[in-house]
Amino acid sequence: MDNLETISLVLSIAGIILAIVFYLIAFIAKRKQDLNREQTALKGTIAAKSGFDIAANITVIVTILLITIAIISRAIETGHGPFSNMYEFALAFSWGIILAGFIFHLRYKTGSVLNISLIIALLLLIFARVQYAPPSSLIPALQQSALLSAHVASAVVAYGTLTIGFVAAILYLIQNKYQSSWLPDLEVLDNITYKSVIIGFPFLTLLIVLGALWADIAWGRYWGWDPKETASLVTWLIYAAYIHTRLIKGWKGVRASILLIAGFLAIVFTFFGNYIFSGLHSY
Repeated sequence: MDNLETISLVLSIAGIILAIVFYLIAFIAKRKQDLNREQTALKGTIAAKSGFDIAANITVIVTILLITIAIISRAIETGHGPFSNMYEFALAFSWGIILAGFIFHLRYKTGSVLNISLIIALLLLIFARVQYAPPSSLIPALQQSALLSAHVASAVVAYGTLTIGFVAAILYLIQNKYQSSWLPDLEVLDNITYKSVIIGFPFLTLLIVLGALWADIAWGRYWGWDPKETASLVTWLIYAAYIHTRLIKGWKGVRASILLIAGFLAIVFTFFGNYIFSGLHSY
């Protein structure tokens, strides 16, 4: 199982790189199509674009399956979900980003959003490879398999989806300033940011609630202002502020995008916070 897990991880890294290359080639082909209106050249370019788009989509699907195999292999070997160390969660986090990015890509046809999301997932997979830890027994505080699995699953959905919102927010600010024909329309990007939060925020809320229940079982209290707990609360407040200002005050565009970027930075801080502050969380 360990060999299958390692092979799947390495192949998934290669798969992301290959998918990015295919999407870039398809994008360049589309640009040529837009610039060249001669009939013969147009037909050839459309064929090239379609072929590379299909190849890229297939590669992303295969990559998702490979990471799934790596996670399942690890779970079979350890007897629990991906929640015992940073390696396991980084693997699951990258899976969530790729899956969310691909779903949004199918819905909105935004290759630029997916490509940047794939780059983030690639960095996470490389980080996971570097952080690899051999299977080991769970410490007593983590021996709540069902609750911890639900807790981490909520984190994967929340963080993966909100990462897409972050990417769309970055592109929104770029598009708003430069009005590039290379990027999706502002309305599309704004819609992606909003939908990502509508999906991700309930799971972010569930993440905190399940974490509090687990903390009471493991440590005898629901909340102790552990650095990870505090960072997750700050993250929740930022996204709650986004929803409030959007629905009540009508914030859209630049101000909303800045809030989403701040929210993602809070997610990153929550994820890597253990390298800065010591606490009860093992990752």
